[in-house]
Formats: sequence, structure tokens, C-alpha cells
Amino acid sequence: MALTLIFVVIDMMENLDDFIDNKVPLLKIFYYYMVFSPEIIKLITPISVLFAALFTAGKSANLSELTAIKASGVSMARFMLPFMITTIFVCMFSIYFSGYVVPKANKTKINIEVNLLRKGVNFNENNIFFQDSRTRIININYFDEVNSTAMRVCIQDFNPANITEMLQRTDCQSMRYDSLKKVWIGNRVIRRTFIGDRQKEDNFDAIRLDSLNFKPSDIAGKQQKPEEMNLTELKHYAEVQQKSGNDPKNIWIEYYSRFAFATSSLVVLLFGLPISANKRKGGMAAQVGLNILVTFIYLVFMKISQAFGKSGSIDPVLTAWMANIVFFFAAFINLPKMRQ
Repeated sequence: MALTLIFVVIDMMENLDDFIDNKVPLLKIFYYYMVFSPEIIKLITPISVLFAALFTAGKSANLSELTAIKASGVSMARFMLPFMITTIFVCMFSIYFSGYVVPKANKTKINIEVNLLRKGVNFNENNIFFQDSRTRIININYFDEVNSTAMRVCIQDFNPANITEMLQRTDCQSMRYDSLKKVWIGNRVIRRTFIGDRQKEDNFDAIRLDSLNFKPSDIAGKQQKPEEMNLTELKHYAEVQQKSGNDPKNIWIEYYSRFAFATSSLVVLLFGLPISANKRKGGMAAQVGLNILVTFIYLVFMKISQAFGKSGSIDPVLTAWMANIVFFFAAFINLPKMRQ
């Protein structure tokens, strides 16, 4: 809770000018950081587990309680068992939390940034591009999933006999889906009809677009970023990209990395607990500093391995798990020190 609060305060200080400039209501700011917190919790969980183990084992060692435990015949494996069981439950929770809760919160967070802070949308580009039918192509600049509204929409209709010949182009400033009538309503519409070398232009304040075949749910899936997708959606997205001939390597790395990072608490614990369980010069401060250094090295190593994986040098599964594998073996080398 303390680490989460620190992250929130730091981010709030950085975004304070944006909140004031865009006149964001206080309740909206509070809600923004409510949905931002899951991402922070996901990142600090391994650190929190490490610090919990560090203070528990480190305090026992400094007060000679661990020495008494060893002298009474309790093995170090038995001493570590409660730590391990607790951390395994934390890892299981983290897989679900980072795989399903965090993406949903990120989706809401990004929507707030787009609508209230004007971040993440470039109105000079067409962000969504798809084929609605054999002779129709749709361009949508941005889609607001909450209000079922598409912004800066371009609908291009082509000749069925010659698909290189455009028959009609419809440009809408915005387009809203009427869920009761199951139809799209275009606002501030310009429709150009091409007849040979001539064209006819019609302007409408609002018009029904009955011939469109897609729904808001279809657009939302096309606009989602990997960080907004849960594990099921991410796997499906990677498979679709692979079938369409695109390289899904980065998507698979993101998919497997969620499992790897969720289990990093166990790896960090195995590595840091033997260090904390031995008396050291400098006391608790030295142990805190040493464990922070280990955690930092672990995170850097994970980012480096991901960079190699995204370049195609390493398999996506190995890329995601490499840091865990290396530190897992290092932890077993370090475990005998706990018996000293």
C-alpha cells in the first residue's frame, strides 16, 4: 500500500498541469488513479514479497531467533516452507490479476486519458482500417467504446465489377451507434458520388447509415492495444496475426511475459531469502540495499532479454522466462549459504 501510494503521488505530480489545463473534476482524478493502481500493484508485487521476506527473516537473524530455530533441529527447508507456500499463492493470484484485472483497468485508464487529458490520439492519422464488405473499406480515426462513438470516419464504396473504381465516399465527423435501432447515425456528413469524371457532393447534419455491417464490439477489438487485452484476447490476437501472415513474435513475448513476471516473486524470494537470513555488517539497511540491487539487476536482465527476443534472436517462450531461469539457478547456488 505504501509503495502504491508513492507511485500514485509521483505520477500525480507529473500530471497535475494536465489535470488543471483540462479542468478535470476531482472525482475523475480519483477514479483515474483507482484504475491506474492495478498496473502499479502488478509491478511492485515482487518487490513487496521480497521486502516482506527480508524484514521477517532479517529481523529473526538479527535477534538470533533464526539461530535458535537452527539449534532446535528445524531445517532451513522447513523454515522456508511458509514463505514458499505464501509466495506460490501470491504468484497464482498475480497470474489472474495481471492477466485479466490489469488489462481491464488499463482500458479504462486509456479511455480517460483520451477523453479528458487528450493523450494518445493523433487526429492526423487513420488509426483503424478494415474491410466491411467485399466492396467497402472503413477508416476510423478513434473509437470511444464507452459512448459507442467513432470519430473522423471515412467510408469508401467500390464498383463490384471493378474494385479499383470508387463509386462513393462518405466522410463523417462522428458516427454514433443507436443500440435500440441497431443502426449507425452519421453526424456532419459529406457524401461524394463519382459518376465517370464527374462527382456529386451532398451534405447532411445527420444521416442513417443502414448498409454498414459492423457493430461497436467489432471496432473495439481492432483498436485494442496489447496492454488492454487479457490473456485470452492476447492469445487469440497472436493466432490471428500468425494466420494472416504477420509476425506475432512481440505479441507472444507479451503473452508469456505475463506468466513469467507473475512468478517472479518466487524467484526473487528464493534468491533474496538466504541473503536476509544471515547476519551482515550494516544490519537491516545493508540487507535492504543488497536486495534492492538484486531486484534491479533482475528487472534489467528481463528487459535486455526481451530486447533480444523482439529482434528475433531468441524464441518468445525463452525470452519471457530467461530471467527467471537464470535467477532460479543462481538462487539454488545461493541457498546453501543459508545453512551457515
